[in-house]
Amino acid sequence: MLSCLSPRASPMSTSEHFIPGKDASLEASIATLQSKLAAIGFHIEERSWLNPVESVWSVHIRDRDCPLLFTNGKGASELAARASALGEYFERLSTNYFWTHFYLGETLAEREYTHTPDERWFTVDEDAWPEALLTPELHAHYNPDNGVRADQLIDLNSGNAARGICAIPYQRLADGETVYFPVNLIGNLYVSNGMSAGNTLMEARTQALAEIFERHIKFRIIEEGLCLPDVPEAVIERYPHIAAGIRGLREAGFGILVKDASLGGRYPVMNVTLLHPHDQGCFASFGAHPRFEVALERALTELLQGRALDSLAGFPAPGFDATEIADPQNLEIHFVDSSGVISWQFLRDTPDFEFVDWNFGTTTEEDYAWSVDALHAEGHDLYIADFTHLGVYACRILVPGVSEIYPVEELEFENNSVGNLIRPALARLPELTDDECAALLDEIVELELADDRLVTVLIGLAPDADSPWTDLRIGELKLLLALAIGDDNAIREGCTWIAQYGQRSEARLKVYRCIADLTQLEDPSPFESALALMYGRETLEQAFALFNQDERFFGLTKLGSNFEGSAIHQRLLEAYRKVRG
Repeated sequence: MLSCLSPRASPMSTSEHFIPGKDASLEASIATLQSKLAAIGFHIEERSWLNPVESVWSVHIRDRDCPLLFTNGKGASELAARASALGEYFERLSTNYFWTHFYLGETLAEREYTHTPDERWFTVDEDAWPEALLTPELHAHYNPDNGVRADQLIDLNSGNAARGICAIPYQRLADGETVYFPVNLIGNLYVSNGMSAGNTLMEARTQALAEIFERHIKFRIIEEGLCLPDVPEAVIERYPHIAAGIRGLREAGFGILVKDASLGGRYPVMNVTLLHPHDQGCFASFGAHPRFEVALERALTELLQGRALDSLAGFPAPGFDATEIADPQNLEIHFVDSSGVISWQFLRDTPDFEFVDWNFGTTTEEDYAWSVDALHAEGHDLYIADFTHLGVYACRILVPGVSEIYPVEELEFENNSVGNLIRPALARLPELTDDECAALLDEIVELELADDRLVTVLIGLAPDADSPWTDLRIGELKLLLALAIGDDNAIREGCTWIAQYGQRSEARLKVYRCIADLTQLEDPSPFESALALMYGRETLEQAFALFNQDERFFGLTKLGSNFEGSAIHQRLLEAYRKVRG
């Protein structure tokens, strides 16, 4: 394990290294980012360095004080991977993305600003969205059937229903108009897409747009089962470091396809696909940038980011079911770690497009101008928010209709704001009265929350590793509430579910199996000796305590209005205050 501030990471060499697409040397970028992180109180550790083949490096970095704040970097050299990881770290600090899935607590939710100083809050008076929120055209895009209520746009992070909808200003690039986008909408649909940090404004924006192109075209290729043309070997050999990495993978026994994903020279996207000869797995990696070389290098380094050669097994084989492959869930898996299913059509010898030896820029200015013009030419609007409060240029770009990772329907049916409805009660769970427990159980049932959903994700909790909150699912929560109020039917239903689901410690599951037996015995007393022999005295006593309401919630402790009950969550909030005061 190396500190990011070690001499090894310092620009001590007499020559500096520049790579295409970057407006400063790698040494200068690293030194700047490291010093600014240290200045605001982050202590970065480098971990998991990998260099599985020549010219392919990756690294995992994290904050020493809050390991939940981590990023991964990749590149053709050790310096490039380090700069990549640090750049991603700043993009996620600057845009607040590190906290997008977490509750910020009542204190932060009620202060002058919660997310950014220029945020705006819109009062929710009725189901209709406030007119000043977004634009009429964007209302139609995100809520075409008016099925998404205004209160569903209250953000998970504040959960401040009384204050309303928190929105962040974005500038429409075409005319400079300011448009307010709900934090909730961004978090639900765009997650991390279109974010970047860079040495200059244009460098960062180009990278953000390249990421948008990459994911948009990747999803289209997978969804439509398109077949891409091979890149001629002579073209690959122009870039010796890329050719060396590909050669290393082939010499290790993998089938490697290098393909032009520009769809006939229209988009700045490349592909490297790995075929595993032992388990027939197929892993398609994409990279994008207006410069051919950079896009191809990114496709290769993305393939191996965080992966040693022996971890390239286990990817699914190509599939034949076009509906399954085009399903949003499969596309989501491709976004998360590229381990979704690829169509056999993708592997045909007869491509749907001719190979194009493209290159759309030679300077950062050209890269940026081409990217913007290409999206505008297709009728898309670009909305940009800049973040410079940490001393590094960072941005987030939204391109409605292009850069969404999840379908807009999720605002209505899978909106993360649902967690706001149950969080207040769960924050004080051990203190709930029987009536409050019954009301919470009824609400969970009415919300039709899936039994296997993680409670921590729903309410935005970062749980301590040794806490029973860590793997708590809705099905188990319903069982514990049923036990707290003595609802025998709900107890039996919950025990049946958790027996089928499993995925809890054996000791905890044994208690629930014992409770299931207790529900079937009209009077358990005559069977106590047998039960003790079957389950053990400790398990039986725990089961009796829960079943008889002598103990409630099986170790789930009070979280508090700021989730004070979780030490790791408090470290997360401390980190937030470092960047947002």
